[in-house]
Amino acid sequence: MRLDRFLSNFAEFNRLDARLLLAAGRIRVDGHSVSDGRFEIREFNRVELDERVLQPGKPARYFMLYKPSGHVSATEHPEHPTVLDLLNEPDKHELHLGGRLDLTTTGLLLITNDGHWSRRLTLPGSKQPKVYYVETEQPIEAEYIETFAQGLYFAFEDLTTLPAQLEILDTRAARLTLHEGRYHQVKRMFGHFRNRVVRLHRESVGPLQLDPHMQPGDYRSLTAEEVACF
Repeated sequence: MRLDRFLSNFAEFNRLDARLLLAAGRIRVDGHSVSDGRFEIREFNRVELDERVLQPGKPARYFMLYKPSGHVSATEHPEHPTVLDLLNEPDKHELHLGGRLDLTTTGLLLITNDGHWSRRLTLPGSKQPKVYYVETEQPIEAEYIETFAQGLYFAFEDLTTLPAQLEILDTRAARLTLHEGRYHQVKRMFGHFRNRVVRLHRESVGPLQLDPHMQPGDYRSLTAEEVACF
């Protein structure tokens, strides 16, 4: 929200009052005087008028979780434990997921309370590459590479998937890079060849790799550099 609009939302300030307060240098955001009413503030910013706190602000939180199999990518679920159950953090109800993984899928999952940040991860236009390690029931043939690169038609959504890159690692193992996140997409792509996925593990999202020191169920805060990747 623009700072001038934020100020004018208070009953005692109209738009003129807001402009005068800003011009007088009486408004501070995160300890710094701000005079531009177009300055964008978020729920994480501390906003003060002289010594009065108008918004206390709160810390933005960003976590990397190594999702184990058997946990639902949801904030609550009636039947299965959720990924939030793995976090020993206060105010977990404020957190949400930057993307999802299926119940049996393991690997990198991002969790935050910053809606702007998570939308940059998940909006279709972002096309953040997501890399998966895949094991299948039947051998993976060379023809898969070209088919995935051309895109597959999904009748349910009436769309063709974006080009995906497949690297065959072994007879029944491969690494797949997607640039979108359709429903059960990896399993449906291999299902085109009637080849069932028996293991699926997400290794990375964009430039962010799953920490190699982590074990299933582990999580840690992201560094400032990692947050700035998106």
